[in-house]
Amino acid sequence: MRQICLITTGGTIASKLEPSSGHVTSSVTGFELRSMLHDPLDGFSIATDEFCNVGSYALDLPMAFRLAHRINERLADPNCEGVVVTHGTDTMEESAYMADLLVQSDKPVVFTGAQHAFDEPNPDGPRNITDSIRLAGSDEARGLGVLICFEQEFHAARDVTKSHTSRVDTFISGEHGKLGEVDGERVIVHRKPVLRRTYQTTKIVPDVDLIKLSMGTTDRYLRFAAENGASAIVIEGFGRGNATPSVTNAAADVIKQGIPVIMTTRCQRGRVKPIYGNGGGKTLVEAGVIFAGDLSGPKARILTSILLGLEVSKDRLCDEIEYLGG
Repeated sequence: MRQICLITTGGTIASKLEPSSGHVTSSVTGFELRSMLHDPLDGFSIATDEFCNVGSYALDLPMAFRLAHRINERLADPNCEGVVVTHGTDTMEESAYMADLLVQSDKPVVFTGAQHAFDEPNPDGPRNITDSIRLAGSDEARGLGVLICFEQEFHAARDVTKSHTSRVDTFISGEHGKLGEVDGERVIVHRKPVLRRTYQTTKIVPDVDLIKLSMGTTDRYLRFAAENGASAIVIEGFGRGNATPSVTNAAADVIKQGIPVIMTTRCQRGRVKPIYGNGGGKTLVEAGVIFAGDLSGPKARILTSILLGLEVSKDRLCDEIEYLGG
């Protein structure tokens, strides 16, 4: 019998309506989530571990870091063959990527959740958990890194993002595509991720700010972040990785202060590359800005927080971000 640990953190999958207030809040226990599974899971023994019970919009990087270490602890048990984490969809991709960078085992780790609350007439949580348990217990999922399983598909933590506020097929991997699918009791793998690395660290540096640019964005956000404790700054820039002239000048000044600046794109697809001069990407990279390939802004922030926790050199910080950016 395959033993799977179900780690619960809250989210929509564990939420229900409070009639007195009209609020939907995360209050369903891990035991209740386990009991909601209707499909037969013959051959599986499931242990429940309640890590927390909050909406994922209330999580922060230190909590995601502790969750990754909890996963490592469960996987260190030789009897545990895989872990399923139930999590709110708002920041699931960030917690999953944090875990992907920190989990040391090649045993399957699968994040899942729901778009419909626990007490709605048509909750999607039970099937997502059932599919995730089957995925976490499969030989096919070993070595794939941390996965997100939703609506019968599973994705690599590095690539996946929430694409729709409410639809049950919200998670996509853009031009990279899903890794595979769960069809009943069968797990089918279509591709395997290549850009992966894992790190061992006892701390992270959570003070990494993320700034998204729009037409005419001034330098005040960047300078404010630098003057108020930011250890690094990630920019979601234009197109291939460009910024407004004032942001470009501010980035150069911030880097001189010893604060790393990382460039990503606000585009949904494609990678950043320094091409344009006169304040564009070429000017930025000449000033020392690190270009993060096709990593999203939130994922680049997660990676940077881990690398800063490792106290890597400036050159290694650049090398690691550029490598994992693809």
